[in-house]
Parts: sequence; C-alpha cells; structure tokens
Amino acid sequence: MKKLSLFCLMMLIMIIAGCSNEEAASDRFEQYVKLWNDQKFEDMYSYLSQEAKKDVTKDEFVARYQNIYGGAEVKKLKVKAIKSEGKPENNEISLPFEVSMDTAAGKVSFKENALWVEEKVDDKNKWSVSWKPSMIFEGMTDGDEVSVKTLRAERGEITDRSGSYLAQNGNASQVGIVPVKFKAKMDENKESLSKLLNISTEEIDKALNASWVKEDQFVPIKTMTEDEALKGEEQLLGIEGVQINNVPARVYPCAEACAHLVGYVAPVTAEFLKQHKGEGYNSQSSAGLIGIEAQYEETLRAKDGAVISIVGSDGNVKKEIASKEAENGKNVQLTVDVAMQKKLYEQVKDEKGLGVAIHPTTGDVLGMVSAPSFNPNHFSLGITSTEYSKLSNDAAKPLLNRFNKTYSPGSTFKLLSAALIADSEKFDLNEKRTIGDKWQKDSSWGDFYVTRVGNQPNVNFRDALVTSDNIYFAQAITELGVKAFEQGSKKFGFNEKLPIEFPFQTSKISQSNSIDSELLLANSAYGQGEVQISPLHLASVYSSIVNDGNMIKPKLVMNEEKEPEFWKEDVMSSEAALKIKESLIGVIEDPNGTAKEAKISNLTLAGKTGTAELKLSQGEKGKENGWFVAVDTESPHLLVAMMVEDVKKGSHDVTPKVKNIFSQK
Repeated sequence: MKKLSLFCLMMLIMIIAGCSNEEAASDRFEQYVKLWNDQKFEDMYSYLSQEAKKDVTKDEFVARYQNIYGGAEVKKLKVKAIKSEGKPENNEISLPFEVSMDTAAGKVSFKENALWVEEKVDDKNKWSVSWKPSMIFEGMTDGDEVSVKTLRAERGEITDRSGSYLAQNGNASQVGIVPVKFKAKMDENKESLSKLLNISTEEIDKALNASWVKEDQFVPIKTMTEDEALKGEEQLLGIEGVQINNVPARVYPCAEACAHLVGYVAPVTAEFLKQHKGEGYNSQSSAGLIGIEAQYEETLRAKDGAVISIVGSDGNVKKEIASKEAENGKNVQLTVDVAMQKKLYEQVKDEKGLGVAIHPTTGDVLGMVSAPSFNPNHFSLGITSTEYSKLSNDAAKPLLNRFNKTYSPGSTFKLLSAALIADSEKFDLNEKRTIGDKWQKDSSWGDFYVTRVGNQPNVNFRDALVTSDNIYFAQAITELGVKAFEQGSKKFGFNEKLPIEFPFQTSKISQSNSIDSELLLANSAYGQGEVQISPLHLASVYSSIVNDGNMIKPKLVMNEEKEPEFWKEDVMSSEAALKIKESLIGVIEDPNGTAKEAKISNLTLAGKTGTAELKLSQGEKGKENGWFVAVDTESPHLLVAMMVEDVKKGSHDVTPKVKNIFSQK
C-alpha cells in the first residue's frame, strides 16, 4: 500500500511539473507578445533560442523589424497569443498566434505558429522562441525582403469660376550644386549664389554639409517658380557647379493677388500633426496651411496608395501582402473671378488694406484681397529663413489676412441705421431737422459731443445719407432706443457666424454684444463706438438695397445646381430699401455727396463712404481707416467694399480706387 501511495505521489509531481512547463511556455509567449505589441524589439531578442540567435544578430533583428514596420507605416499593431490545448513534446511546443496591423497599403492580418523550445540558459531551463521571418509577415523566409511601393496620388486643383488655375500641380525650377565642380572657387561661388537666390551663405553651407551629400551628386539649394528661375538663369548657370532641374510642384499662378484667399501647401508642422493625430499625416506630409488650401484640405487632399510585397533573393515578387489604390484629391472651383481679384489687388497692393467684391444678387464672391501680400509660391516651394524673417518682421504685416477680420465700419454702417429709421413709424423721412456743429443729448455725456463734417443747417433722411451727417443718425437712433437697435442689428446678422466656408471673425455691435448706455448707442449709430464688422458681412448688408430688403448669402464655391439664397430676409421693407438706394445714389450723383468723385458716366452707382476713427478719447489725434462701398443699381452685378488703413484724407483716399474697379469692368 505504501509503495502504491509513493508511486501515485511521484506521478502527480511529474504531471504538475509537465503542466508547469506548459504554463511556463505560454507565460513566456505572453511576455514576448506584450513586448511585440509595444515594439520593444531589443527586449524581444532576449527571448530567441540559441539556434535562432546564430542566424540573426541582435542588431539585424532590431533593424529588420524597425525598417519593415517603418517602411510599411505600421500602426495599430495587435499581436495575440491563441489559447492552445497542445502539450510539450521533446521539450518543444508549437503555440499559435495572430497578428493584425494597419499599413500604408491597408489592413494586414495573419495567423502563424511559434515554435518554443526548452533549453538550458545560465543553468536554468527556459522556454525560448525558435524565431523565423514568417513571424514578421506570413510567407517570409530567410533571404526575403519586404518591398513597399508608394502609388502617388495628385492633390485636387483650385480654379476660378472660368476654370483658370489658382492652385495647380505644375512644375518648378530647383537650383542646386554639384560640389565637385562648385568647390573650385567655393567662397566666390557661394557669395554669388547667395545674392542671386537671396539666401545666406550659411544656408548654402548647411545644404552642402548634410550627411548624405556626395561630391558628384546634385545638392538642392532652393526651389523657385519657373519664371523666377528664367529671369536669373543665365547668371545662375554662369556659376560653375550650379544646375537647374525641373521638379513637380504645387504652384500658384495668381501669386500675391490671391495669397490670403487661396493660401498654400507646405510641410506640416508639429502643431498640425498634434491637431490631426490619427488622420494619416506624418512628418513627411504636406497640407494646406491657410486659405482655401487649408479650409478644403479634406476635399483637395491626395491620399497615396501603396503595394507591400515579399521579394525573394532573386529579386522577384513572391507574394503581395496588401495593396491600396491611390486616391486623387477632388478639384475645387471658386466663384472668384481671377481678373476681378487682380483688379482689386492692383488698387490696394501699395496700401495696408483690403477689398471684397461680390455679385449682389447671386452672392457669388468675385474677389477678396488683403494687402500688402506675399508670394505663396515661396512657401509651397520652401521659403528660406531670410525670406521668412523679412516677411514676419515687416511692420506692414504682409502675412496678416485683413479681409477676414472685423473693423470699425465708420459711416458705412449708416445703411443699417437708415433701415431701422426708415421702417420705424416714429420718423417722417422728409422732415428737416435743425442741426448745429455738435450735439449731445444732455449733460450726462460730460465733455463728449457728436460732431459732423457738413454744415447744412436743415437735414432730412436723404440729406443725412448724402452728406453723411453723424448728428442726424445719432439723434434718430437715440430716439429709437437701445432695444430697437439691438434687435435691428441682430436681424442684420450681428453676433452670428458668416454663412460661408471660410474663417471670418464674427461681427459685433459691442464687445459685450449689447448696448449699455445712450452714449454708446449714439456713437454706434454712425459706425463708431464698439461696432465691428467684417468686409464680406458689410457687402452682404449693402446687397439688401438691390434685393428688396433681403441680404444675399455669400457663396465662395461654385455649385451649378444651387440657386442663390438669402442669408437674412426682410431686414428692411422693400420701400425702405428703395428709399435708401435712391439716397445712396445721391451720395455719388449729388453735388453735396461725400463720394461725388466716384461718379461714372452711363453707370448709376449707389455708395457710401466711411471714415473710422481709431482713438481712445474725443479730441485725441488718432489713425483713420477709410471705407467705400458701392453697387451698380440698374442691372446689379457688382458690389465692392474696400478699406484702406492710415488714410490721410479719409474715405477720399478710397473712392477713386473703387471707381477704378467699376470703370474697368
């Protein structure tokens, strides 16, 4: 009986030992799988069997995983050990596993078996994996390589309403150096090249000292437009060792005139990658960073395809692991007329200012410019530090997009006030008000008085618009009251996002979006106070006088099937719209009109001038922004709003510029 008990005990110990061996193998595999999922390849190598380590060194093992996973752009790697009922035999056990991952060519998944062997390591028995290449990708054997072929997609192009290119996939000229020829007169050649390319000699040195540079190979220095290269081609090629190569590039034919509107494509920043994590971008990606290029990035974006294959030692493809077709970006056609865009820019290019043109009855945005500007080609082709420093330190701020900001509108705001007055039963529009040189409601305003430029003693509604009488509007709106003004401004879209796919600041009647005093109300009536409006919003406001009191919804992208829409309906009655339109025609046609210099023979314009004073207190001498908004009235198809900063003669610096736009149409 004792012998039988001893035999049973020994058998139980052997069974437990066998079970613990099996568990030890699976435990080791689980540890290995965790390291694999974390892509800790150096630590994984310590789990390899002695035989496996004879076939692949640690450096080779790590490099192989890193290169293959990196080249295939492996993401979301998930390795899972599959539960097995198998038992160890002859100190070996085959344990199944499955692998899934996202790659540049799509999703890849496979199942394999890992052979684990028990061997003595440092006088201890350990389970080690008999590693083989098929654990990287199914079907791989010794001597095989993994090929990743990128299938290039093309970014969508941007055109104007007629199909003229605003952003296209074209060609550029890459200026570079072949060092072995260039270094014969190194210092002299560097000096000459730096002047011609407007870069520092340090930038040339940096390119030449890159680790990959070889004496007889072309080293790119600067990429420029074909036109720019053509102008300096003779001098550039006159420097020994300099070459000019043709390269594919994103180019912007409209250049400075369209820079802030169209934007540009450039290599992504670290901040961009952070904001767009998980969207398929990497450190080598380019994307639209401002303007339409940024706003319609998802539409325009090209998504490269790829083919991942196993290639044998003979160079032939053994197996295709995964493939994904290239997906070209879609084109975007704007409502913009490139000819109008250039006309607008021509008028403000030497100023700090902006111009917006729309079709007043369809809402099509025909042009939006900001000045001064910059050449977007320099950003897309690779702007030098010298060029960028010059732009960013320019006091005129050429990188600033002015047309999508809000500004004090000055007297151009009087159209809105006029609409509230005209539709109120409180006022007789023909009644003449006796007005002096200055006015305040009562002594609670202290030393503040509303003043005016004109000196007409008796002023009615039309007179007030024609001569831009601040006092008339301050008095009338104060009589109308805060509530009516706040409600009226809301009807005109204040404190509301502009309904267009482009980032515009939101217009406000005050910093708090409410009027907290009669003094602020009086100042707001003629576009001072804290009123802020974007130029495109202002253009939409003015469209109401040729749309029976309805504000057109601005449209920036062509859509043939979509009919014109109103953004705001019935902001004023059709009778008020007609009355205001006739008065604004008088601004230009009347001898006393503030924009009489904008009159054009055989063309009836309605318009309004504005001078926004930028100062903290009355009596202080501050800078002024000049405004002029005009629309053709007989067959309305053009409305222009323009603003110039730091004017010397108020709106009179702007009216000739807008007149030029209408004269050239």
